[in-house]
Amino acid sequence: MAVKLRLARHGRKSKPYYYIIAADSRTPRDGRFIERLGSYNPVTNPATINLDFDKALDWLMKGAQPTETVIRILSYKGVLMKKHLLDGVKKGAFSEAEAEKRFTAWLEDKNKKVAAKLSDLSAKEREEAKAKLAAETKIKEDRTQAIAAKYAAETAEEEEVSAEEEVKDEAAETTEATAEEAKVEEKPVEEKPAEEPKAEEKPAEEKKEEPKAEEPKAEEKPAEETKEEKKEE
Repeated sequence: MAVKLRLARHGRKSKPYYYIIAADSRTPRDGRFIERLGSYNPVTNPATINLDFDKALDWLMKGAQPTETVIRILSYKGVLMKKHLLDGVKKGAFSEAEAEKRFTAWLEDKNKKVAAKLSDLSAKEREEAKAKLAAETKIKEDRTQAIAAKYAAETAEEEEVSAEEEVKDEAAETTEATAEEAKVEEKPVEEKPAEEPKAEEKPAEEKKEEPKAEEPKAEEKPAEETKEEKKEE
């Protein structure tokens, strides 16, 4: 039976995580497996890897074939380096103590690189956070300045309008005051000529009415007398 070291997908959409398993090469990806060796989460930065080092090395020494992704994971954790050194011990190239010494040196160097990468990532994240904060503060300042400028313009317009209204009110008050003064001055001049024509008009009307009423009555009486005389004759 050919055994493969591969990944089994779990998790929800767009947020996957994987189990590192040893399974029969004929089974489907998410099917049955022989043993679970660890887990792998590619969503985090850097990727989170939990691996049972001894079990993975044991399966490699037995001849299990890892997939490409699992090869990169095993190389990152030093399993392939350990297998390479153990193969050298089997061939007699160096002793087992030398193999352990070389592996510890490699592991220390690897840990330093990982720590440097993590520090760089944290520094980069801090710089990005600072830049983001500075951009947000700048946007807030721009908004406050724009609001202040708008408020100042509105207040200036209101002051101008109020000043114009005050000027108009003052002009209206002055015009009203001048109009009242003019009325007060005109009243005594108009009253005197208004009384004199009334006194003069009354006798003129009486004179005109008297002859019109008396003349026709005096003429009508002799006319009636002549008519009666003619009838008697």
